[in-house]
Amino acid sequence: MQLNILTLPGDGIGPEVTREAVRVLGRVAEKFGHTVSTKEALLGGIAIHKTGGPFPAETEKLCLDCDATLMGAVGLPEFDNMPPEKRPEKGLLGIRKAMGVFANLRPVRTYAALIDSSPLKNALVEGTDMIIVRELTGGIYYGTPRGINGNGNEERAVNTMTYTRAEIDRVSRMAFELARNRRKKLTSVDKSNVLENSQLWRRVITEVHKDYADVELDHLLVDNAAMQLVLNPKRFDVMVTENMFGDILSDEGAVLAGSIGMLPSASIGSKRPSGVWVGLYEPVHGSAPDIAGQNKANPLGAIGSVAAMLEYSFNLKEEAAAVNRAMEAVLNAGRVTADLKPKDAPATTDQVGKAVCEAI
Repeated sequence: MQLNILTLPGDGIGPEVTREAVRVLGRVAEKFGHTVSTKEALLGGIAIHKTGGPFPAETEKLCLDCDATLMGAVGLPEFDNMPPEKRPEKGLLGIRKAMGVFANLRPVRTYAALIDSSPLKNALVEGTDMIIVRELTGGIYYGTPRGINGNGNEERAVNTMTYTRAEIDRVSRMAFELARNRRKKLTSVDKSNVLENSQLWRRVITEVHKDYADVELDHLLVDNAAMQLVLNPKRFDVMVTENMFGDILSDEGAVLAGSIGMLPSASIGSKRPSGVWVGLYEPVHGSAPDIAGQNKANPLGAIGSVAAMLEYSFNLKEEAAAVNRAMEAVLNAGRVTADLKPKDAPATTDQVGKAVCEAI
């Protein structure tokens, strides 16, 4: 296949981990006979520095023209006190909306080699293998009205959580499809005991379940779901939830994996005429500016995102499996960065990338 990829290295450690992910993608193409064409564009803080905005028009054009987009990380401390529309994260929200990627898939798997890296007891996390499906383009992050107005004691902040039936329907169907091809169990997370928004969410997902009778469906309130993730994570197969709840719960999943640097993600939208799914792929971790440029960052989240890209956007499941097997081999060999607490001297970012390529 011809794979036309846009890379958005972004801020902090983003360029370092993206470089290794692209290296691995090139090795996969070489081994399996594909051709990779890459273009690079700006997003986030670096885009603000160079163009004045976090999501330049040129970046939007390129992401809509490519087959899939690979992102590093966005965010820098210097923008922390800026208004939302002038922060790097605004670019992330913008690109998700422009691409129409409505479902964020975050695999959470506990590798045997990393079981001691989790702060939870080994018996709790051993065998954890789940996917959190987070609705990505609706909810409180996008709802209007929003803003801060008034003065003194009357100053007021407003955010609006809103969902349509269609938005809930499409993300729930993607989650059911994933569950159907795994262990056939879907957990829907909401706050229907107090939020009308969640009451609609639960009702629509219950109705969609009629089309997926072979999949077991259960419902959890979000506070209970957060507790169960650390008490009994093996009970979960696929979890689906709205935007803000998913943002929080998927980061909690990093505790199960041993390091947030291990977690990939795939943001999926509609299918293009070419047959590939619109996809934005990125590691879950942030920009980690404190170690940027030091060759210390863990690239496995970004490399895992390449595996997700191969599987979801291009249906290259054998190639995706090869990347995942190679990552596991590298973990078993102990050639890992400092965040994974290796027994010997920690490996550098580029050494991990090279080791994955060799294992492929």
